[in-house]
Amino acid sequence: MKTDFDITVIGSGFGGSLLSMIARRMGLSVLLLEKGEHPRFAIGESTSPLANLMLEQLALRYDLPAILPLTTFGAWKRAYPHIGCGLKRGFTYFHHRKGVAYEVASDRGNQLMVAASPNDRVADTHWLRADVDQFLMLQAVKAGADYRDNVNLEAPQWHEEGTTTLRGAQRGVAFNATTKLVVDATGPRSFLSKALSIPESGFADYLATRGLYTHFTGVRRCESLPGFRSPGMAPYPMDDAALHHVFEGGWMWVLRFGNGITSAGVAITAALADEIGLIDGEPAWKRFLARYPAVAEQFVDATPTRPFVYAPRLTYRASRAAGRGWALLPSAAAFVDPLFSTGIPLTLSGIERLCDVLEGSWDCTTMEANLKEYGNTTLREADSTADFIGACYAAMPNFPIFTALSMFYFAASSYSEMARRLDRTALTHGFLNAGHPQFGAALRDCTAWARRLGACANERESEAFEARVSAAIACLNVAGLCDRTKRNWYGVDLNDVIFGAGKLGMSQTEMRSVLQTAIWAMPVNELPMTQSA
Repeated sequence: MKTDFDITVIGSGFGGSLLSMIARRMGLSVLLLEKGEHPRFAIGESTSPLANLMLEQLALRYDLPAILPLTTFGAWKRAYPHIGCGLKRGFTYFHHRKGVAYEVASDRGNQLMVAASPNDRVADTHWLRADVDQFLMLQAVKAGADYRDNVNLEAPQWHEEGTTTLRGAQRGVAFNATTKLVVDATGPRSFLSKALSIPESGFADYLATRGLYTHFTGVRRCESLPGFRSPGMAPYPMDDAALHHVFEGGWMWVLRFGNGITSAGVAITAALADEIGLIDGEPAWKRFLARYPAVAEQFVDATPTRPFVYAPRLTYRASRAAGRGWALLPSAAAFVDPLFSTGIPLTLSGIERLCDVLEGSWDCTTMEANLKEYGNTTLREADSTADFIGACYAAMPNFPIFTALSMFYFAASSYSEMARRLDRTALTHGFLNAGHPQFGAALRDCTAWARRLGACANERESEAFEARVSAAIACLNVAGLCDRTKRNWYGVDLNDVIFGAGKLGMSQTEMRSVLQTAIWAMPVNELPMTQSA
């Protein structure tokens, strides 16, 4: 049995397994360790256009053809119908008030729908993680990773010459291995954070939050319930999405898979969790549903398929994410909240950066410095995400403020997606484009405003904030966001991309030409030429 490796990856979830595949493509020897065994339950199940594009680009860059079908719903269903996934056409939000039956407002001011794709073929997906993680682990094994599950590890031994010895037992049989780099992909409060006694640093000005979640059968579709229906042609079927029920103190996610299973859970403030006794599990779930009649109606026939999971602390931030001979993947370095489906793209962004380090400085004297910068960037991205999501929690009682603030996320992610598709990644400035001089400063300004006044802003202040956000995102807005005539329904309209071509360093004619041949775009033969805003 081989005992000497270039890289040891601890944790065989999607991030650890994907990194293991890529390292093997680089010609590095890989040991992939897993405390449990597959298949296993996990959340972090919803992708986004940016996440799928990053996954596609990694698959192409490192010659991983088996991974490519996972990047769109149509290709996935053709290639891997046995791997559980759900159709995600966009992001749907409904705002609820305690004890009040939900009914769509005439101006649609209590709902938000933002399309992520023009059709099912190129749509995003929800990942049934038990299936997906197992599939990716098996692909890592096919790529040549030495995989061992049911492993219990002792604390690593770090050596002056730069290697690390790992000792432990697999199903009671002792083993040891020597490695040059240890990458931890085990999630918050990870193996290395404990072994290295890395302190938690927390996120500034972030409320304590707790979670309760599981999988269900029998969850009704909102479109079948009268209160959720609204006149007009919605940009996509409202349930074929990451569906969010938003209320004062938190939110609920509802993610549908194609096999009849639905993932659902709540992420709420500690104060609300204490009020409903969230620690009680299923009884607390029923108490929560009793507060919101329309949500209760959606779950009236629902049956849990497994025990509820109670998370007493959702957020986590390590004070360091990398050092000499080790690195934490973003999922192990920090966790904020499932809101806006940020977990998968943050992990993929981290894998991209770590791969750049491995390609550029493996066995070089710059390796340690590059790992340190990788870790610093990882934590900066987590911090900017936490600042934004913390402000969204503050705004949840006032849905117009919440909706306006969400435009920062959709503007940043849609701009980054288009920049990548057009080979203009240099125009982007990190996750949420928080490093963009103009956009990033405006984001920080608006999140601070929402924290101060979000819950109690009056109508005049809300309208002023919406105008403020509209002006702030204009430099990156290529998706027609903050358009009041759309009344909170944002479909995919490539006119918006053409009109915003200058923000991506292109003329409208050049953009039109690209979109007419892009397989991910809608037909644009009839789109008019219009001056950019």
